[in-house]
Amino acid sequence: MEELYFAGGCLWGVQEFMKTLPGVVSTEAGRANGSTYNTSGEYDGYAECVCTQFDPTAVSVEQLMDYFFEIIDPYSVNKQGEDVGEKYRTGIYSKNPKHLVLVTCYLQAREDASKVAIEVLPLSNYVKSDDEHQDRLTLHPNDYCHIPKNILYKYKDE
Repeated sequence: MEELYFAGGCLWGVQEFMKTLPGVVSTEAGRANGSTYNTSGEYDGYAECVCTQFDPTAVSVEQLMDYFFEIIDPYSVNKQGEDVGEKYRTGIYSKNPKHLVLVTCYLQAREDASKVAIEVLPLSNYVKSDDEHQDRLTLHPNDYCHIPKNILYKYKDE
């Protein structure tokens, strides 16, 4: 299995969407690439993200990118839907340098590459979210989500 970390607004919706995708084995809500974390729950500079474990024989990094583009506005800075602030920035993080190259090539191949506001960086300072934030929309389907339900569940049961 391999991992990519996707940040695209509130982690509840990103996790709910990612776990329905073909080839995705598991997901975990968390925060990444911030500078400090303390036990009182304060995060400085972190992006809400979802650790997405996937089977590379079933889904490619490029296919995951295609899916991800269905739920984000790739031109928006620090905002997805009604989620506004640095923690809602759009990014893709990985421990694997090969993944970062694939993601960068994917983004550079777009006609509008110069306008894309997606951070592509090595993963650092990952912190798993508490249990209350894991699978939040599965447990509370009427909670807020910036992703429309027709897209959120588009791949469920495929």
